[in-house]
Amino acid sequence: MGACSPWIFASSMPSSASKRSPKRSNVSQQLAGVSLRDVQRPVADELEQVVAELRRVIAADFPIVSEVNEHLLQMKGKLFRPTLLLLSNKASGGNTARAITLGAVVELIHLATLVHDDSVDHSVLRRGLPTINALFSHQIAVIMGDYLYSRAIIELVRLEDLEALRVLARVTNEMTVGEMRQLEAHDKLAYGEGAYDQLIRAKTASLLSGACEVGALAAPAAFRQGLARFGMLLGMAFQITDDLLDYTQSEAVTGKPSGLDLREHKVTLPLIAALARMPADSPGRRVVAELMEAAEPSDDLVADVVRLVEGAGGLETARQRALELAQQAEAELDVLPPSPARDALQGSIAYAVERRS
Repeated sequence: MGACSPWIFASSMPSSASKRSPKRSNVSQQLAGVSLRDVQRPVADELEQVVAELRRVIAADFPIVSEVNEHLLQMKGKLFRPTLLLLSNKASGGNTARAITLGAVVELIHLATLVHDDSVDHSVLRRGLPTINALFSHQIAVIMGDYLYSRAIIELVRLEDLEALRVLARVTNEMTVGEMRQLEAHDKLAYGEGAYDQLIRAKTASLLSGACEVGALAAPAAFRQGLARFGMLLGMAFQITDDLLDYTQSEAVTGKPSGLDLREHKVTLPLIAALARMPADSPGRRVVAELMEAAEPSDDLVADVVRLVEGAGGLETARQRALELAQQAEAELDVLPPSPARDALQGSIAYAVERRS
């Protein structure tokens, strides 16, 4: 990345991390341009084992389930959540063998939420592939999401790990409640930043936090708590960046239609920030209201709202919020001793806020 990198810009802002750890004051500049492969390098072998565990855990002697499973494994994506769990485990001196199965469980929970979300939203593409509901049916998608959740629970019971079960049961409940909150958001134009923060903490950040915490369950309380906070802050920055990509990247890059959130009448931080700068009777606000009232917004209408959001500074405000959260996440890693795994966790921050898909 060049000097214009938003992560480099963020490093110039004061933070609690720079106050507590002067030796690390330039770490943000060093992290610019980190790829997911860089982040995953310390746990690359373990991630291959996580994929093998996934296959073992979801295997079923039932043709339709096996067929759906094969498609799910193609959709498994980047394994970011198992990566965070494994890195947290290594950075805190945990048990790697157990962490591999827990990494598979976390990915199963993530896949289950995606399958259900796609069915609720009637989405047809995920990571450039047909969704389960599009390729099979909504009924199969709902049942398969339930199947994945049940397999995750069975594995946690098999491990006899009550604390991991407690953490991930709480996370699953938070994600479910978050989804319900989103469905209940009726007055789209009145949806505020506080409600949005609450939503992304529940729907996205809670699982990243849970992954980091579960990876450090055997570690001292300070490590476990710091990593849980790190995962929460990282998850919020990750989701804001994801919401920005919906405005700035094409389907060819993200694997899903651009402007999808607007087409589905979802209000995210870029739009919230832009609306806050629009007077109640402004033409811009009326255009946004028109989009929210349209059952199927036209491409032109979506493009108009994207331009309005950018012109009102919504994209820049969201970027800055993601960077603030990223710096707070970085500060939480100060509790950990130096190690390649901790360095990779720091790298995951840059990846989360600078990724393009």
